[in-house]
Amino acid sequence: MSGSHDAYITLLGRSTWALVNAYHAVLREKGLRPERVSIVTEEPYAESAPTAASAILIISEGYGFTPAIGVEILPEAGFVRGGAAIRSLAEDLIAQGFRVAIDITSGRKVTVAGALIAISLAGIHIQHIYYLAMQSLDDVAKPYMMIPHQIQKIRDLMEDAVV
Repeated sequence: MSGSHDAYITLLGRSTWALVNAYHAVLREKGLRPERVSIVTEEPYAESAPTAASAILIISEGYGFTPAIGVEILPEAGFVRGGAAIRSLAEDLIAQGFRVAIDITSGRKVTVAGALIAISLAGIHIQHIYYLAMQSLDDVAKPYMMIPHQIQKIRDLMEDAVV
């Protein structure tokens, strides 16, 4: 363990590659080394969660650490319930002393909106909201390091919001 006391919540939607590549970008470009990673997905995408968890473990180990990885499965398109579950997860992690980052890259719009609205209304302080921006979606279903860096950029919406 890195002792960073960071937790990383990532939303898994249709694209496992988007989740995995965003995580790799955060480790490589932002230097985050989370002690805990929570993969939050909806029932229709739950079958991809073990693959995402394995990829996160492999990438983390490549950077010299091993996070605890958990999966939380939400009902499909449960805007309010999904938002509440993600808010509760963030609150629990913060109560345990973790700095919380959330990655919205792979999450479906309804899940992302529900999560961010619930977190905002509850006044929860999230350290980072990550999004892997791609200039083109052509040929991006492959490992992060195989995609030209000029067409992808990891963004921290919390940093971008500070004017």
